[in-house]
Amino acid sequence: MNLTKKLGYALSSAALGLVLVTGGTFAYFSDTVKAENTFAAGTLDLALDPEVIIDMENMVPGDSQFRTFYIENNGTIDIKEVLLKTSYEVEDANNNNTDDFGKHIRINFLENVDKSEDYDYNDIIFSTTLYDLQNMSPDAVEKNIFGFEGEQSGLPAGTNDTMYVEFEFVDNEEDQNQFQGDTLKLDWTFEAR
Repeated sequence: MNLTKKLGYALSSAALGLVLVTGGTFAYFSDTVKAENTFAAGTLDLALDPEVIIDMENMVPGDSQFRTFYIENNGTIDIKEVLLKTSYEVEDANNNNTDDFGKHIRINFLENVDKSEDYDYNDIIFSTTLYDLQNMSPDAVEKNIFGFEGEQSGLPAGTNDTMYVEFEFVDNEEDQNQFQGDTLKLDWTFEAR
């Protein structure tokens, strides 16, 4: 074979290889898929039923009243804790108070029904005066009773906790005349986290 023929075959082979390589890069199967993602924040929607838990009139030392109320999670995400913030104002009817009326009103948190054990009613799980409670932020949906029955701490979305509480005008067996006619306005703020 002469050099021209050899050179022709070589050039033809190179050209054919180039065509196959070039054509091969564009002659493959392909497919694509698009991911459309969404980020939506959940909602916290804490409610209280009833909104006015207590309205006592004509109290005398030794009086107490029992109340039931519900802390509700109407949101879409679970609530880890519900902090209770307390504030109050005393209207001194006779301008003669030498003591804070809030020191004489005791709050007995009797039970969070949903966090309690089924076998026994739980007596007072927490008791303090309004005066002391204003410097605390207890978790209203924390499980305070040891046991494995009932809900654990927190408030799952779409649920509520049933709370039993007692309000007591403590009779300290001393003269409490300074509180006659006084009014104590209590504000409880429940903060979901």
